[in-house]
Amino acid sequence: MTAPILRRLADLRAKHSDWIRAGERIGVVPTMGALHAGHLSLVEAAKATCDRVIVTIFVNPKQFNNPEDLANYPRTEHEDAEKLAPYGVDVIYVPDPEEIYPAGFATGVTVGGVTDVMEGACRPGHFDGVATVVAKLFLQTGAHRAFFGEKDYQQLMVVRRMARDLDIPIEVIGCPTVREASGLAMSSRNLRLSPQGVEKAGRLHPVLMRLAGELATGKPFSPLAEAAKAEVAAAGFDEVEYLSLCSAEDLRPLDRSDGPARIFVAAWLEGVRLIDNVAAM
Repeated sequence: MTAPILRRLADLRAKHSDWIRAGERIGVVPTMGALHAGHLSLVEAAKATCDRVIVTIFVNPKQFNNPEDLANYPRTEHEDAEKLAPYGVDVIYVPDPEEIYPAGFATGVTVGGVTDVMEGACRPGHFDGVATVVAKLFLQTGAHRAFFGEKDYQQLMVVRRMARDLDIPIEVIGCPTVREASGLAMSSRNLRLSPQGVEKAGRLHPVLMRLAGELATGKPFSPLAEAAKAEVAAAGFDEVEYLSLCSAEDLRPLDRSDGPARIFVAAWLEGVRLIDNVAAM
């Protein structure tokens, strides 16, 4: 059965206020739609630990640096609702834009530190848009737990920091990246790749895993990274925007994985920007 789609904050609050009065635990899965198995794994995690589950779908204009990227982002609300039907979510919240950014909206949320590198450096203002919309969704849904995929690991860290710093009473839970058989991290952007592009994109993850294996022997990152970039280019990618080794705890750049660390990459293929990350230890 398809969950009700709510577009007004007043209607959503009428729902969740009843749940809160009943002492029920609410989970939220924030998305921008174009749902795939990765999103659905977050829904499964929410269903397993919460009494009520809200899935939000909102293509947030404030987190796009490129207007063309925003225009090309897939909008598949009907298909998304059908994909969610077997999971028994309680509400699909698809807010009208004015419910998120009403006339005269003048407030933004900026998170320092964890936004200084990688996506934050390459996409100025991106994480301001993420932090602002997620803060609003946390407050609007009244959720006790929120579920995010580790594919967007830096985003997960930003959201955790934002919620902690603003004393929003919510537990932010990271869930493992869901991958295609090739190792390609599932992403809504994959829909924009040709079949040949999908095949090439699947060559990225094995490069990261080999790099992680070499780092585990104690070798320094910099020379290994140059070799890995050449391998990614040889696989058919157009550009490697960054390939970084960072602390898994605070995203400090590292040259050796002598503690919990992750390897991060952003690379371009067929005009599509793909990101991924793997544990280095």
